[in-house]
Amino acid sequence: MDEPASPSCPAGIAKLAKLLLVEDNLNLAKIIAEELAQAGFKVSQAADGLSALELNAREQPDLIILDWMLPKLDGIGVLQQIRQRSATPVLMLTARDEEADRIFGLNAGADDYLTKPFSTGELVARVQALLRRMELIKQILAGDRGQVAGAAAPVAPLVHGPLRLDSEARLAYLNGDPVDLSSAEFDLLHLFLRNPGRAFSRSYLLDTIWGEDYVAGDRSIDNMVLRLRKKLGVVGNEIETVWGIGYRLRAEQK
Repeated sequence: MDEPASPSCPAGIAKLAKLLLVEDNLNLAKIIAEELAQAGFKVSQAADGLSALELNAREQPDLIILDWMLPKLDGIGVLQQIRQRSATPVLMLTARDEEADRIFGLNAGADDYLTKPFSTGELVARVQALLRRMELIKQILAGDRGQVAGAAAPVAPLVHGPLRLDSEARLAYLNGDPVDLSSAEFDLLHLFLRNPGRAFSRSYLLDTIWGEDYVAGDRSIDNMVLRLRKKLGVVGNEIETVWGIGYRLRAEQK
């Protein structure tokens, strides 16, 4: 595996950030854990799917690095159970490099996907990018709450027809039933619900959700909107395509 020196973690990103690394290849896990620790992260490790679920419930990490092929319970099974309870960012590791496998993993709720072999530098950079996005969302939520001097006021759920979004718990419900959303899908839906009727460009969405500059031809936002529409059923039709611009959530009629 290529092991270039990993980039230092920007101030505030690694500080106190807890990661859960789930990898049954102990030699690879050791290399990854050392690189992450060097970048300033606190790392817990699990070598099988059931142990991963136990550690996740006990330690509530800020981000999970999850291998696909695991003993006892595979990565997809672990991911599906995690998504029933939280929107914790998940970066999947796998030797599967077919497009269909990547799409399957993303549809199951992964936020990012790294194919083996990979450089540890790239892995650290992707972890940092996912955490930056989460930090941005926390800042947005803090603004919504109107927190002053650390005093938090209760936040009313965001509601759009039969869809309800609990911003604090980061959970979505459709007709009272929970909706399995990845962290990025939750962030995108949260942005739409806070701004019904507002059209967002793809470049704005990519920068806000991923913290990356938009590159012409990048289909990340389009693919996420397709997945989100599918998961939201009839309500998904409320996410409109604004030709030549991007997307918006149709404002509810008074």
